[in-house]
Amino acid sequence: MTFLTRPILFAPLLLLALSGCISLGGEPPESLLTLNPESRAPAGQGIAQGGERPVVAVLTFDTPAKLDVLRVPVEVSATELAYLQEAFWVEKPARLFRRLVGETIRSRGAAMVVDGDDTAMLATVTLRGTLIDMGYDAPGSAAVVRFDAVKVGKDGAVVTRRFEARETGIPAETRAVGAALNSAANRVAAEVADWVAGG
Repeated sequence: MTFLTRPILFAPLLLLALSGCISLGGEPPESLLTLNPESRAPAGQGIAQGGERPVVAVLTFDTPAKLDVLRVPVEVSATELAYLQEAFWVEKPARLFRRLVGETIRSRGAAMVVDGDDTAMLATVTLRGTLIDMGYDAPGSAAVVRFDAVKVGKDGAVVTRRFEARETGIPAETRAVGAALNSAANRVAAEVADWVAGG
């Protein structure tokens, strides 16, 4: 009888010992930030393939280390960087921005968009680039989105351009910064879409 009760007595002690080794994570954030396109392609819209309209491949965007996380970077000074408290993206900024740019180009109706790296061979125009900034400028109380784009045409010609949008007068609060970044990202995406469609 005593032998049978030993596992029951030892089980709580074993669980206590394991609890010091296993982390179940901290408290989840109340909400997550994302980018919402201001213009979308209507459902059911078809775009002819072939020579009638360009086929644009939106490839993976590069980012510096400060954006390769789920946090919102805050530029405290020219040499200091922090992250906005309680502000978390639903996924990494470069992925969110890539989808936003692809949907914005698609919504214009002037091109067929393929946004998978494996389908780039179908493209007549290739768009890649580096998302340099998508964060908060504390000294300027501004949300900033900055993107260096690289466009490659079917003839191999390479064109580069920097795009930037700022939303000023923004308090350092999660909801305000998230909304301002969404607005700034949509402005940049619209300018990129017009640039790509311009040939």
